[in-house]
Amino acid sequence: MKVTRGKGAVKKDKNERKAVLKASKSSNKRTKNVKSAKKDPNKPKRPPSAFFVFLEEFRKVYKQEHPNVKAVSAVGKAGGEKWKSLTDAEKAPFEAKAAKRKLDYEKLMTAYNKKQESTEDEDEEESEKSKSEEDDD
Repeated sequence: MKVTRGKGAVKKDKNERKAVLKASKSSNKRTKNVKSAKKDPNKPKRPPSAFFVFLEEFRKVYKQEHPNVKAVSAVGKAGGEKWKSLTDAEKAPFEAKAAKRKLDYEKLMTAYNKKQESTEDEDEEESEKSKSEEDDD
């Protein structure tokens, strides 16, 4: 059994697709407008993975060999291909550097979290003091 469609059906399909696209775009707008708490500029940055540690060094070499290439994507693509072609032994120094950076990051984060907790405690004490002063009035 063959189903044929006329021009009216095609227009209807286009309108349905437009409605679906419009609905998905509007839902994306809602999620973009709702932001979580502002990022703390004092919070330590996450450490790079072994690939990004490799890419830092690769980028310097690539720029020397290809001074005319300005596209970041070209450097990233070439770096990805080179990374895939490396053996585990060749990747080991980059993985070791990444692990060291991760340890440093974890130390910084524990210090940062302790500092955050202490400032929260101080804020709570101050708010309790101000409440008790208001009650005294």
